[in-house]
Amino acid sequence: MTEPDGTAQRPWALETPSGGSEYIAYRDETLEPPALVVRVGKTELRYHLRCLEDLHSMLVERGDWVPLGNADEQKPATEGTVEGWARSADNPVGGWYGLKKGLRGRFANYVPPVMEKLQLAEVEHNARNNRMRAVPNGRDA
Repeated sequence: MTEPDGTAQRPWALETPSGGSEYIAYRDETLEPPALVVRVGKTELRYHLRCLEDLHSMLVERGDWVPLGNADEQKPATEGTVEGWARSADNPVGGWYGLKKGLRGRFANYVPPVMEKLQLAEVEHNARNNRMRAVPNGRDA
C-alpha cells in the first residue's frame, strides 16, 4: 500500500486536535487559487494553500504556544488565537484564509493537524482549549 502524500489520489487521513472528528486533507495546486482541501464526510472546505507557510511563519514569530480558538464562520473568533489570525485583515492574505463562503471558519480545527503531519508544528490533543507552536526548523510545506 502506498503512503499518503497529501494529494487528491493519496490524501492524509487526520483527526481534529480534540480527536472528535476524522477527515481527509490534500493539496490541490490546480485550483485557482491553489488550495488545501479538507473533506469532512460529504462537506468540502478549502483554504488558501499558502496558509501552511503563512501560519508557520506566524507561529515562529510568536515563538510560543498559541491557542487554537476554533470557531464556525458565523461565530466571532477570539483575538490572539490561530482562528482569529486566519480571519484578520492583518494576515498575509488580508482576511479569510477560507475560500468557500459559509465554510470559511474552522481553520483552527483542520489546518493544525496538517501542519503537524508536515512536521511544521506541534499541536496539543486535549478535549478542549488546545494550542499549537511552530517546529522552528520544520520541513518546507
